[in-house]
Amino acid sequence: VQLQASGGGLVQSGGSLRLSCTVSGIMFQHYAIGWYRQAPGRQREVVATITESFGTNYADSVHGRFQISRDNYGDTVTLQMSLLKPEDTATYYCNVLHRGQDFWGQGTQVTVSS
Repeated sequence: VQLQASGGGLVQSGGSLRLSCTVSGIMFQHYAIGWYRQAPGRQREVVATITESFGTNYADSVHGRFQISRDNYGDTVTLQMSLLKPEDTATYYCNVLHRGQDFWGQGTQVTVSS
């Protein structure tokens, strides 16, 4: 199982970024996928998840600003981030739970300047 994340970068407060995660090695359409983030000195936290039936959940801190979606033809999950704040600065990881084991992408850095 491999997850390849991309799309991070540096953006000003109020700006937007789009993260993508392409997954291989599993029957993608049968799995929920999550985006997590970890800021320096803080624990990794869930940002958003999308189920195999396209149900979505968001952390309170990003609700209304971020949108998660999936493309089952391209085996990709996208996180559209808008109205970014400096506190959104973190390394973002995509995740899938497969056969009881967590698999993570390599992480992509998002930096929001004030």
